Amino acid sequence: MNSTSRKTTSTTKSRNSHSVIPSVELDPIAAKAHWFLEPELEFAAGERARDPKVGVPLYGPRSLDTGRHKNEIHIGFIGTRPAVSGVQTFLAAASEGVDGDERHAPFPGCTKDLGYRMALRTADATVELITRQESEDVLKIRAGRQRFETFLELIADKVGRLTGRDHPLDYVVLALSDDLYRRCKVVDYFEKGKGGVHRDLRRAFKAVAMRSKIATQIILESTTQGFKDDGQRGRRRLDHQSVIAWNLFTGMYFKVDGLPWGPAGLPPGSCFIGVSFFRPLGSTSQLRTSVVQAFDENGEGLVLRGHTFPWDDAKQGKSPHLTEEGAQQLVEMVLARYRDERNGQLPQRVVVHKTSRFEPPERRGFETALKAVHFHDLVSLRPTSDVRLVRNAQYPPIRGSAFTVGATTYLYTTGYIPDLGGYPHGHVPSPLELADHVGDTAPEQLFREVLALTKMNWNSANLAGLMPVTLRFSKYVGEILREVPESQEPEPKYKYYI
Repeated sequence: MNSTSRKTTSTTKSRNSHSVIPSVELDPIAAKAHWFLEPELEFAAGERARDPKVGVPLYGPRSLDTGRHKNEIHIGFIGTRPAVSGVQTFLAAASEGVDGDERHAPFPGCTKDLGYRMALRTADATVELITRQESEDVLKIRAGRQRFETFLELIADKVGRLTGRDHPLDYVVLALSDDLYRRCKVVDYFEKGKGGVHRDLRRAFKAVAMRSKIATQIILESTTQGFKDDGQRGRRRLDHQSVIAWNLFTGMYFKVDGLPWGPAGLPPGSCFIGVSFFRPLGSTSQLRTSVVQAFDENGEGLVLRGHTFPWDDAKQGKSPHLTEEGAQQLVEMVLARYRDERNGQLPQRVVVHKTSRFEPPERRGFETALKAVHFHDLVSLRPTSDVRLVRNAQYPPIRGSAFTVGATTYLYTTGYIPDLGGYPHGHVPSPLELADHVGDTAPEQLFREVLALTKMNWNSANLAGLMPVTLRFSKYVGEILREVPESQEPEPKYKYYI
């Protein structure tokens, strides 16, 4: 591990011969370690806590008592009658609170005075049923592509009907039987001139609903089984009921324009950019950039779809890189959007996150565009299992542990969490490697920011995840952007993608 060796003057004779073997002395490996405290989050009125499951019940969500908070939300439903009824029962029961146990925090409920401090409103007029006959007509289609496209067209029509009524909605649930979802979940087919095509119902549904500017959630009938009066759970292995409630209501609050929590202590005027790539549907020789832009010091963010560029995995490898011109155009596009959103102001500092190293042309392009801001950093972070810490304790390394071996630095964003008194992930954690860094900020500060950004996943109420939100969502968003036609401008708000 980055050690060097040198020959010494001493020699050793082999037992079986008279040859002389030079002895080798290894230089000691340069290594050091550090532990970063768990970052705090901000909740209502600027109150702070490290864990969302502590902060939300105690203080309320970050946007409480601001213009972003809705005291009540109106929910629409699309789905089969049993599935819709199950979700409605689930929401009513979970709104009153869900007990936890020694391993799971209780869900506090969701009313005007509890949890996310909002009341749920439903009505018969905001339900668009998938009839039994419609389900049977879809399921009897044998060809996978035709079945997928027929069902997608069916739910797209129902989204249009539901959002076109004189009942303004904040949020739409697609409630499906497990069998219908299983049969229509994904499809793979070949298309002449395009090759293999893979499509996913969840991603396609998000793109369809985006046309109507409505945030959505898919819930399977079996997910809500535990909230029925008989207490029977479905055949799928499900999370604890309190976990399901936490995750669903957290996502719901964000999707109706609320901010569940925000990072504490990020430098003002910072803009964090996540760069990823996706291949347009049916394309084998082109890629597009998917950018999750402007996770600023308040946790706000936007989605942008970047430019198309040629890339052949077979010839150029599976780790795409931008040209100098492409990298410059990408950052210029981000800065222009940031300026539009901030009344003409540019960020004071920009940090670009990527999972691959910055090739020289990419670096030149990024840095040319970033001359417009005072400070910038280009940061490559990637999970690795090549190097691990071994802790002299029952549990794996503590989240926030960083160590340097030679010239390479690593950070554990998962691991043992003292606040939880355990290790919630169930597998041997791997660190993130700081594979590349060019810029103005010390690695210690970059790591503090990365740890804070791993807490910005509003698809769940978990304390943290492996990747910073910039990289987690840039890849996630790219999967949905594949389903957005070139003729359709993708919505910039995250709520349409999660």
